[in-house]
Amino acid sequence: MPIPDERQALLVVRNLKKYFPIRRGVLSRVAAHVKAVDDISFHIGAGETFGLVGESGCGKTTAGRAVLRLIEPDEGEIRFEGRDVRALSSSALRQARRDMQIIFQDPYASLNPRMTVRSIVDEPFVIHGMAASSDRTDRVAELLKTVGLDPTVMNRYPHEFSGGQRQRIGIARALALKPKLIVADEPVSALDVSIQAQIINLLADLQEKFGLAYLFISHAIPVIEHISTRIGVMYLGKIVEVGTSEQICLDSKHPYTQALLSAVPIPDPAAKKQRIVLKGDVPTPINPPSGCRFHTRCPIAVDRCRVEEPPLRKLGDGRDVACHLV
Repeated sequence: MPIPDERQALLVVRNLKKYFPIRRGVLSRVAAHVKAVDDISFHIGAGETFGLVGESGCGKTTAGRAVLRLIEPDEGEIRFEGRDVRALSSSALRQARRDMQIIFQDPYASLNPRMTVRSIVDEPFVIHGMAASSDRTDRVAELLKTVGLDPTVMNRYPHEFSGGQRQRIGIARALALKPKLIVADEPVSALDVSIQAQIINLLADLQEKFGLAYLFISHAIPVIEHISTRIGVMYLGKIVEVGTSEQICLDSKHPYTQALLSAVPIPDPAAKKQRIVLKGDVPTPINPPSGCRFHTRCPIAVDRCRVEEPPLRKLGDGRDVACHLV
């Protein structure tokens, strides 16, 4: 798939920021901020999968939820099909959310234990008034078939299913309103490896069938590599490298991306691999380091990295890298 042009992209995110205040004292005054997402930009074309990868706590999930305004961004621009999502009123945002859905990480916590599968998958139709009550049972049955479940289970409750089956229910709910974009927030991290492969293949099949675009969030590079068209690598609230799946996974340029890839195990006991071991702990997002945020752990950092923040700049091969030494 060719790299989509930002001007024709389905979703465009520019300079997105989200800080969480830390309140202290009797008066709950703001003492500091957690800089969860700090000035990131990316775009996603129709039918494309953009993978967002990084260590836990780097801001991936916050970015995904901010795009949908499940968390209100502090700054930045979010455009979906040319519309400014941040400027939408409550009613207009509800209308827009028919085209933007989310699959949550925990397939049990995201399903109401007091609702049957029928009610869970049917709920989007009720909220948006999209189908007559007489038609909704057939629509639910069709959605369950689409995700590989028998429609006869629709009167059961979430606790009666395995983790993989619960995630399929969550996917069916996300598909109900025929969206154009789905934010998949670590949709397989809570599942067994064999079940992960089934869910990833299901998402790929659904993308091909319905022309879906995914913002796929994960900390597992093999999963991201398998499903993504392009990949953005996040570190401490910043995107440090963006490129195609092949560029990132086979010829990464940023030292943080190289360290992440070196930690991926090879399924061959005879194979030898040079591991890049990063020193020190991940700095706190409350008071991130000056200059390049990765310089405190970077094996090739120079004095310039400590004082000057590198911009995300485009290289000759089309990828974007935030590193003075690349």
